[in-house]
Amino acid sequence: MQKYEAAAKLFRILGEPMRLAILDMLSCGELCACDILERLTISQSTLSHHMRVLQQAGIVMARKDATWVYYTINPKIVPDLHNILDDIILPKKNCICEGVKLEDNK
Repeated sequence: MQKYEAAAKLFRILGEPMRLAILDMLSCGELCACDILERLTISQSTLSHHMRVLQQAGIVMARKDATWVYYTINPKIVPDLHNILDDIILPKKNCICEGVKLEDNK
């Protein structure tokens, strides 16, 4: 059940449309916060909140250069995201559909 809890936490973070839009922008490469703000209809404080959430989850990395902050997608997280999805949606041994029971750890 723990793998599902971790995946659900990540999906909640990614389930915010504005964060997906930010990640879509960052898929093209590093961007300054000011460039991200130009393309979105949100305040600087709202952007800071979304970026903080994405950084704490390890999805985005930040680099400060003088007064500007530049963001990139953490390349190490991409294979992890693929693995999470693969583990849930692809056939495998010891799958729930094969009768393996899950225990609720709560």
